[in-house]
Amino acid sequence: MTSDSAEGQARWSPTLYNAKHSFVWERGADLLPLLAAQAGERILDVGCGTGHLTARIAAAGARVTGIDRSPEMIQEARKSYPDLEFAVADATDFHFDEPFDAVFSNAALHWVREPERVAECIRSALKTGGRFVAEMGGKGNAAKLAAALRRARASLGFPVPEGGAPWYFPSLGEYAALLEAHGLEVTFASLFDRPTPLDEGEAGLGNWIRMFSWAFTNGLSAEEQTELIRRVEAPLRGEFFRNGVWHVDYRRLRVVAWKRAQAES
Repeated sequence: MTSDSAEGQARWSPTLYNAKHSFVWERGADLLPLLAAQAGERILDVGCGTGHLTARIAAAGARVTGIDRSPEMIQEARKSYPDLEFAVADATDFHFDEPFDAVFSNAALHWVREPERVAECIRSALKTGGRFVAEMGGKGNAAKLAAALRRARASLGFPVPEGGAPWYFPSLGEYAALLEAHGLEVTFASLFDRPTPLDEGEAGLGNWIRMFSWAFTNGLSAEEQTELIRRVEAPLRGEFFRNGVWHVDYRRLRVVAWKRAQAES
């Protein structure tokens, strides 16, 4: 799922996403048992990226539609899984005529800075008795890495992003309250640490920064980006680089919420 900015939209690369950031959907597969897709169910995958988890949901026999704001991601998803349905759509503004049994989302909604609009779209997309199952970055996600990025960017003489970072990482209580305020009853929520190894060994952290940190690399030349990465890596190496692999201090928020009959307006 792309960020709200045009800068963000321009930076998504399906090739790099597939080749160097497989942890996004591989770790997200742990969420599928919580979804428990059933044959014949109609399921919406919000922020589907290149469609790998969409395909795994379909393998359970569900009828799945994947949406993402990035045309490049959707193009790659259609190429990889031509038998599945994908559409370019914004998580804050989508509509389908037929409601879904479930809405699923992995590692996407922390890119959207208007969570109220997302919650309303999800509630509207669900049939009564339908469920919303999601994982996203939670409060404290990548906090040490973000702090290192802010320091490195400032040390190069560039302003840091407004608010300190471009992401939305809510607390468990904050997100549960938001969903319930929009007619979704939360029955499960968990915020947990998940230090995450990155692909590509020594190059892993630099790849992550180039792929996911446009707010910090924006306005920097290629040489300045390289220097930014060096200044981020240096203070983090002792803690984040282990056995030839970079790790990121991820914290994940998982939720299950239901659209009950009384939630209908």
